[in-house]
Amino acid sequence: MSNYNETILIVEDDPQIRKFIKYTIEKEGYKLFSAANAQNALNIFVTEKIDLIILDLGLPDYDGVEVIGKVREWSEAPIIVVSARDQDKEKVLALDSGADDYITKPFSAIELLARIRVAIRHLYKKGIKTVQTCFKVGDLMIDFESRLVSIGGEEIHLTPNEYSLLSLLSKNAGKVITTGSILKEIWGMNYGSDTQVLRALMAGLRRKIEKTPAKPRYIITEVGVGYRLVDE
Repeated sequence: MSNYNETILIVEDDPQIRKFIKYTIEKEGYKLFSAANAQNALNIFVTEKIDLIILDLGLPDYDGVEVIGKVREWSEAPIIVVSARDQDKEKVLALDSGADDYITKPFSAIELLARIRVAIRHLYKKGIKTVQTCFKVGDLMIDFESRLVSIGGEEIHLTPNEYSLLSLLSKNAGKVITTGSILKEIWGMNYGSDTQVLRALMAGLRRKIEKTPAKPRYIITEVGVGYRLVDE
């Protein structure tokens, strides 16, 4: 169900395992943050909108069970524990403290992604998270269900790639999306790093949605980094 709209926080002190989890999640299109200890994780959690947490229990500053308890004081975000602790009492303690799922290390990417999908489905079923059906800023309106784009109520006809680009930016409105991320999302993991095709695509999109393409109102170029769709 990923809409590029779910944000996952990885809390893992082992750099190799953290790298493995990050790679597994990133290639599926989820947004993510990561932390190597409990304090950094909690700081991220209270400042960012986190939809799901992947949590190791053996952290260097706090035990993961304590982190679960702190998160549950103010959030129902699903928590998937990934831990080398395979004793039943450890699993029961984590689940009784508020964790939603428990995976014992080592685990496969396929298993982790399956657990993530289940947790996210529960988010939508409980109504904690809802599917984004439309986006509006200024005169620009995007209806994701019908794939219609309009300016001031007048429908704008976009190519499939133009729509994909605008949709990606709108679902991350207010945030800078790097050129590399855009190339990967629209043309695939193996496309490469040639940004000329992206610049051409962006120019075409701006001609259709911007009143003055040379002075864009909606899509801002962050020089040397990428692009940002404004969010009012």
